[in-house]
Order: sequence, then structure tokens, then C-alpha cells
Amino acid sequence: MIRIVFVCHGNICRSPMAEFVLKDMVKKRGIASDFFIESRATSTEEIGNPVHRGTRTKLAQFGISTAGKTAIQLKKSDYEKYDLLICMDSANIRNTLRITGSDPDGKVSKLLSFANEGGDIADPWYTGNFDETYDDVLRGCEGLLKKLGY
Repeated sequence: MIRIVFVCHGNICRSPMAEFVLKDMVKKRGIASDFFIESRATSTEEIGNPVHRGTRTKLAQFGISTAGKTAIQLKKSDYEKYDLLICMDSANIRNTLRITGSDPDGKVSKLLSFANEGGDIADPWYTGNFDETYDDVLRGCEGLLKKLGY
């Protein structure tokens, strides 16, 4: 089983979007049992809050529900729990490494690196553009599955 955690600042927009997009992809491909997929925040400000309505609305367009998901903070112990800690941007990587202490096993990366892109996934909390974020997340998740041999 491949254990993946997606990480962003608040765990209400980008990382839950990636979590539920990837869950939907693996379910539709019949490979869900090969994966354990979650998401986390590097900050504490949104802990306990539900997924942002912009993310919920965008995912609902594709029949994807985020029901029951609330923001959870990344912990140091998550480094051992997950095979991959996939961040949405460079600041998330810095903060993930601050929380985990280091990355001796090379588990920490940016989602768009799996799409052979070096960029960050823009935070729709600030941009308001959930369509662009979704497109980036989708490309990253497709690249991730390809890299993993699926």
C-alpha cells in the first residue's frame, strides 16, 4: 500500500482538493486498495474547519464529495506514517521540513513535480481561481499515478 499525504497551508483548499481528486482517480481505476490518501495543513489557523466552499463546489462538478473532511495539522510522526508527503508550493515544503525535522528518505516533493513542472499550485484562498487550481491538481495527480506505475 502506498501512503500519501497532501500538504498545504490550511488544509481547506488545495491539499483536500488533491486528496479527493486522487481518491476519485484510484477508485475509478479500480486500484483504491493500493492507496491510503489523506491531507494535512502546515498551519493551525483552519484546524477543525471544513473544506472551503470553493473547493467543494469545484469538486462537486465532477461528482466528488469532501463530506466529513476537516482541516488537520501535519505532525512530525507523519513523516514515518506516509511514503510521500506532497506539497502544493515551496512554502509548504519549507514548513513541512520545519515540522518533520528533515527529509532523509526523499519523501517530500511538490505536486507539480510529478507533471514535470517546477511551479507552485496557486492558492485559491488568495486568487479565487478554483478552476486553475483544479487543473494543476489534476495534472499533478495524473503525473503522480504515472510515476508510480499506474
